[in-house]
Amino acid sequence: MEFDDSLSTSMGDFGEQSQDLEIPESLPMMAVRDVVVFNYMIIPLFVGRPGSIEAVNDGLSNNKLLMLVTQKDPTKDDPEPKDIYQVGMVSMIMRTLKLPDGRLKVLVQALSKAKIRSFLQMKPFYRVAIDLIEEPETSEVTVETEALMRSVREQTEKIMSLRGLLSSDLMMIINNIEEPGRLADLVGSNLRLKIAESQKILETIDPTERLRLVADLLHKELEVSTVQAKIQSDAKEEMSRSQREYFLREQIQALKRELGDEDGYSQEIDELRKQLKKKKMPKYAKKEARKQLRRLEMMHPDASEATIVRTYLDWFLDLPWRQSSTDMLDLKVAAEVLDEDHYGLDRIKERILEYLSVRKLNADTKGPIICFSGPPGVGKTSLGQAIAKAMGRKFYRLSLGGMRDEAEIRGHRRTYIGAMPGRILQGLKNVGTNNPVFMMDEVDKIGDDYRGDPSSALLEVLDPEQNNTFSDHYMNLPFDLSKVMFITTANRTDTIPGPLLDRMEVIQLSGYTLEEKMVIANKFLLPRQIKESGIKAGQIKLDDATLEIIISKYTHEAGVRNLERSLGKVCRKIARKVAEGGRGSYSVSAKTIEKYLGPPKYLPESDLDTSSQPGLVIGLAWTEVGGELLHIETSVLPGKGKLLLTGQLGEVMKESAQAALSYCRSRNQVLGVEPEYFDSVDIHIHVPAGAIPKDGPSAGITMATALFSAISGKAVKRGIAMTGEVTLRGRVLPIGGLKDKALAALRVGIAKVIIPEENQKDLVEIPEELRKKITFFPVKHMDEVIELTLGKVPKHKTPAQPMGEEE
Repeated sequence: MEFDDSLSTSMGDFGEQSQDLEIPESLPMMAVRDVVVFNYMIIPLFVGRPGSIEAVNDGLSNNKLLMLVTQKDPTKDDPEPKDIYQVGMVSMIMRTLKLPDGRLKVLVQALSKAKIRSFLQMKPFYRVAIDLIEEPETSEVTVETEALMRSVREQTEKIMSLRGLLSSDLMMIINNIEEPGRLADLVGSNLRLKIAESQKILETIDPTERLRLVADLLHKELEVSTVQAKIQSDAKEEMSRSQREYFLREQIQALKRELGDEDGYSQEIDELRKQLKKKKMPKYAKKEARKQLRRLEMMHPDASEATIVRTYLDWFLDLPWRQSSTDMLDLKVAAEVLDEDHYGLDRIKERILEYLSVRKLNADTKGPIICFSGPPGVGKTSLGQAIAKAMGRKFYRLSLGGMRDEAEIRGHRRTYIGAMPGRILQGLKNVGTNNPVFMMDEVDKIGDDYRGDPSSALLEVLDPEQNNTFSDHYMNLPFDLSKVMFITTANRTDTIPGPLLDRMEVIQLSGYTLEEKMVIANKFLLPRQIKESGIKAGQIKLDDATLEIIISKYTHEAGVRNLERSLGKVCRKIARKVAEGGRGSYSVSAKTIEKYLGPPKYLPESDLDTSSQPGLVIGLAWTEVGGELLHIETSVLPGKGKLLLTGQLGEVMKESAQAALSYCRSRNQVLGVEPEYFDSVDIHIHVPAGAIPKDGPSAGITMATALFSAISGKAVKRGIAMTGEVTLRGRVLPIGGLKDKALAALRVGIAKVIIPEENQKDLVEIPEELRKKITFFPVKHMDEVIELTLGKVPKHKTPAQPMGEEE
């Protein structure tokens, strides 16, 4: 059933005549939707439901009377009694017209308000028993009622005016009505109220109360209509101003074209349109760019937003959506380029060649996510440049150290002043291709604060399954990063968040051996420093013996950064002599090296005072700058069984010392002491240097050996270093960083290293020339360590030695 939007009016004469009609107690009933019929209301209805058509026909065949009620839910085609309001209007069918589609157009007038008493018939149409509701007569119009009627008339006129529906005929009818109930019904029927609100007016019997309810609804509707009119007025005014400015600008452009003086703004728009047409980008990006260009074209060139949109379009044009460089897939040439720039590093070179091989066979393979982890100065960053050169790709480096703002990765939203994309898209814009080698330095030193966590933002960037739809906050469009080869660098991996570390393929870069450093110095470092100093290669002579002295006595590092500084210092001093007029070649030898670099900074272990003393043991430790020697000193003093630990030891090292002491107490008979001995002495363990914090489990066997040596009074054999974790039962557990620790021992001339037996598998990672110079002693129990360092240990078991197994 549908209704027209024409305003209902009152037919006073007909209404007065209809009051003389006798209304029966039962009538056919028809439910209407979306409208509440009020008293004296004449309204056309379109009837289409079979039951409703039957009800109309029954009314026409009898007394032309029909009970009209409103259904609560207009979407229901077959409403039940519970879905129908109980109060409605007895109406007279004035005219009917059958339409071609089978529906009826019915004109009805409401005669009297009535309430359904019961439902007499449900099929094929409703027939109901009704009780008429008499309208109370208003004997006298009070001052309050008169004021209420005036208020209703005035508010009705204002609302009709705001809606553009004001007519003189309607206002004349409203002004001529003197009965408050009829005025309330007429105004309520024309207010476009909600069904529930209109039904509430209908069900209010008292005329004054009904009018007061209409006045309240009018007040609310007036406020809404006022705000609505203001919004429409502002929008129309803004639209008119924009259209006026647009037409004026077009007229100005036309005049300038006639005069041959076309302005630069139009030329700029045309140029942008041409560039967008030529630019290769995904469909969704081109669609957004064209939309922004249309916006820019409608704006005044001096508008602040025009600058924002112009910058946004520039980014569309500058980003390499589909611009890729061609990979150099000749594996022999790539291998030569890698060997030309870097010595050693076979594992990394092999991994790059593997990727190029796969790329050659499958052009759609995704870029790998590789993390180079190792001490400073071993060539992590320069290796990334060499990889880009070997692959024929562009190279971009981004430092993540100290980065705290998530927007550095994802960019700022365009609503902020000075917004720009993140460093990822900025880097791609700078290189101009979407498949560069993208290096992220210091990934282990990312910070976080109230501005967000950059490491979490990197999860999407460094995930091959997600980064093909990377979304920058500024661009707000997906960008494909799957072709980028991401390489990250770190000094240590334990500070990298677990989810981020899981996305990367970690390749460890250990320190260089003496031989490797000499090759690197002769092949790369010295020629570079000679060139930077401005001297010629023939003006300096530096033999291998002198170079070895510089490496061993003037540097103490896993990488070659300080070695290059030392060579640079030598070259600068020679450059000064040449600049002062010196001629010929200058020879740097073992005798003259101190003139250039001063006295040696480091002495090899063989040159140090390492006379065998009980309680002094050399251990090996790993730090983020490579392997280091750990000198552990132990003294036994008269006391009360205390264990003193000094040297800024961490919690793990303190626990290792406690475990080492418990082991020694369990071996009291081997040591030749009584169990009560440990309650009568204080044991002091010190690890120089005291100003450097130290921690880790790998000093366990070193501390146990130092305790054993100090208590037994036997000195440890010279030239031995060790590393390994110890348990209460004396078992030796594996450790990490074995290659770096071995290099640290070799730097000071130590040729014997005790290692856990489970670390034998790691020996394959140590270069063969290094394994030839160091003898490794794998052990799985502390008794073996004592035997190697202090001599033969008797093997027997005592009640004071609760060991689970005998070696």
